[in-house]
Amino acid sequence: MKASEIKELTAKELDEKIIAENAALVRLKLNHTVSPLENPLTIRETRRLIARLKTELHQRVLIENRDK
Repeated sequence: MKASEIKELTAKELDEKIIAENAALVRLKLNHTVSPLENPLTIRETRRLIARLKTELHQRVLIENRDK
């Protein structure tokens, strides 16, 4: 997911996406523990996507609080 796509999401959509990606990350880690993944870099990519989503959400919260 590109940065431009992330910025287009609403705050609620960001929350939902973070929850979904966290669940996917847990599933990936579990699957990798049981039997090695074909591409283990997907774990890193998922972690980084979660970080990007959380960063965007946090920036929006800061902007809202600053404007008040």
